[in-house]
Amino acid sequence: MSKRIVVDPITRIEGHLRAEVIVNDDGVVEDAFVSSTLWRGLEVIAKGRDPRNVPLIMQRICGVCTYQHYLNSTKAVEDALSIKIPYNAELVRSLMKIALMIHDHVVHFYHLHGVDWIDIPSALKADPKKASELAFKYTNSPIATGTDVLKRAQEKVAKLANSSQGLGPFANAYWGHKTYRLTPEQNLIGLSHYLKALEVQRIAAKMMAIFGGKNPHPQSLVVGGVTCIMDILDPTRTTEYMDNLKVLEDFVLHAYYPDIKMAAQMYKDEPSVVKPIGVKNFMTTSDIMLSRDEELFKTKGYILDGDLSKVYEIDEDKITEEATHSWYEDDEPQHPYDGTTEPKYTGFVNGESVGPDGKMTHSENIDAKGKYSWIKAPRYDGKAMEVGPLADILVGYADNNKIIVHAVNEFLKETGLPKEALFTTLGRTAARAIHAKIIAQNAMKTFHALIENTKVDEETCAPYIIDKDKEYKGRGMGLAPRGMLSHWIRIKNGVCENYQAVVPSTWNASPEDATGQKGPYEADLIGLKIQDLTQPLEIIRIIHSYDPCIACAVHVMDTKGNTLSQYKVNPLSNGVCDA
Repeated sequence: MSKRIVVDPITRIEGHLRAEVIVNDDGVVEDAFVSSTLWRGLEVIAKGRDPRNVPLIMQRICGVCTYQHYLNSTKAVEDALSIKIPYNAELVRSLMKIALMIHDHVVHFYHLHGVDWIDIPSALKADPKKASELAFKYTNSPIATGTDVLKRAQEKVAKLANSSQGLGPFANAYWGHKTYRLTPEQNLIGLSHYLKALEVQRIAAKMMAIFGGKNPHPQSLVVGGVTCIMDILDPTRTTEYMDNLKVLEDFVLHAYYPDIKMAAQMYKDEPSVVKPIGVKNFMTTSDIMLSRDEELFKTKGYILDGDLSKVYEIDEDKITEEATHSWYEDDEPQHPYDGTTEPKYTGFVNGESVGPDGKMTHSENIDAKGKYSWIKAPRYDGKAMEVGPLADILVGYADNNKIIVHAVNEFLKETGLPKEALFTTLGRTAARAIHAKIIAQNAMKTFHALIENTKVDEETCAPYIIDKDKEYKGRGMGLAPRGMLSHWIRIKNGVCENYQAVVPSTWNASPEDATGQKGPYEADLIGLKIQDLTQPLEIIRIIHSYDPCIACAVHVMDTKGNTLSQYKVNPLSNGVCDA
């Protein structure tokens, strides 16, 4: 007899997300549904405003990748007005993006996703001396793995465990789960790097503020370029950026990347993370300027059904969003330039699901036949697509980007994994570390290009005019930490007439479309075997591998002030909905 498991809310993400799966008697997922349960955002607010002010509003879509929304919104206006920004501005924007990317990748693995792989209580049983010696197996220059450092990490967490807080930030998790694979010593290495990453992410945030003025909501971008000319020309400021970049590169190369190699070797036989993924279509775009004629991620294209032999060019006219199973009017596919965001909330239905005690209990469930999510369903030429670091890496690999090809082949050789392993949850997690490594190793090219160009050119902003008698439309596309992001604007009478943002988590977390085609999250859960229905770590691990940013994916608002829905969350629960 099939049973329903509800995980709500999924924690350690940005925003509010619910997952429901139907499992058979063997605990294998037969169907899956993912729902965004809160509605927020800014697209409606943009209407009627001066387009030059819209980017400052749009960066508030999210509290994590604020800069990327700021940048792509600015690029959308520039595209509409046919503005070519100065070379210095392009380089500064790339340096700010580099800081964002490394910051986000490090935070994602250690503070959001890492404890799906690292069993924290197990680390308290480790021998620090053995763990310190083991660290050299994965890198010749390990960070934060000296015996004394590892002992202090153990003591810090043990003190939490013996306090009234329990394990503090590690308190509610499925520790001891059968699918954990690291040894106590490996877990201790991961724990130490978790703590070290708290320091590293602060350094990355400072890098963003050097040229952005502040973080997380920088202020230095304007339509036409950037305003931080004094910082660009100040050797103290640029040297500070360079020194911090070296710290980040060191951590990525000698902590983050080695930890992923360690996890890959230990989890390569764990069925829940090497199960083939559900959607094998991947799409990405070009981004991160290295020099005037070179981009790090230079491919704007997609691959279909996991075929690495052919890369197709993107036709932007084929990008649509539809709302068959989303809480909006206008079910038919719409191009972003013509997108609408009228709410049509239908709620949940009465049902039952597995409770924390393993028994069936009443719950409000997703209406699988109706509308069930505030996230729309983006499609490319009618096909579901995964976007994100895995897509960036796979499409670049298929397109023979030499930097990416070398990095991927090196990783596969070092871990002994076959190429097919890339098309798994393990592969997605590994691809993000490869992504970070590639950025960290090549970022100095962008930095030196800026330093050299400012010796002969100090221009940072281009002039332009907005003709109120003309109509304009434009889009800004680029890579956010979670994948391909696009902002689309129409300008009429000198103000914003319509605005849409199609973000990575909308692509990945989309519900079913009219044809029954599921988005990547949902498709990835089907076929998954769950060891313990009351501790569905396998579900959490797969969803976390995408690094959901639901605040980004749901970004419209009810301007009439109506109550859309009410939620009661038990913060002490184990993550399984007890309704």
